Amino acid sequence: MATPVLKIQKASIFQRENLILSEVNVTINPGDFVYLIGKTGSGKSSFMKTLYGDLPLQEGTGEIVGFNLKGLKEKQIPFLRRKLGVVFQDFKLLNDRTVRANLLFVLKATGWKDKSAMESKIDDVLDKVGMKSKGFKYPYQLSGGEQQRVAIARALLNDPELILADEPTGNLDPQTSVEVMQVLQEINKNGNTILMATHDYALLLKYPSKTLKCDSNKIFEVVQKTV
Repeated sequence: MATPVLKIQKASIFQRENLILSEVNVTINPGDFVYLIGKTGSGKSSFMKTLYGDLPLQEGTGEIVGFNLKGLKEKQIPFLRRKLGVVFQDFKLLNDRTVRANLLFVLKATGWKDKSAMESKIDDVLDKVGMKSKGFKYPYQLSGGEQQRVAIARALLNDPELILADEPTGNLDPQTSVEVMQVLQEINKNGNTILMATHDYALLLKYPSKTLKCDSNKIFEVVQKTV
């Protein structure tokens, strides 16, 4: 049996002293594609932030890509994030440098040294998201969908064990959302594990998969039809 990439048990998630989610039990296995749904303010982002070390896990147990979330130290967070790929709603690209330079910046920041290995890795991830011909452009010259593809490419740079996609289609129109979703589906088919927070229920119907719902301070699995 493969080791889960994420296993959280009897966890409570707080923002400062406010309890956001309680009795959280979540397991994600290698190769899974899991949706996280729920209304705005239901705790989706707090849950995601806990997973990449932005919020401490105060109660319960949590293991993610080999890291213990309960006692996670400040100095471990960069190493945790190297094993995660995080995709944000608002892309978080640097507008003062080209697409390739954005990706190069991340590789250098995460300890890559070999120039030809870096160039080859950038080619590889841009190819995976269909953006290989746009590497010379600046983010502001790209459409929202193209920027999100670059953000997904950035998340793939360090071969993450788990991709956390926090509302990746939140700022996109329906057609572009489908295109970005197809990229994520393809990446998942190639073996990447993905947890995607979304409130875009049309995507859930079009691409059904395991679904977790945040509601009334809890996270529970839902049968697709009741979404």
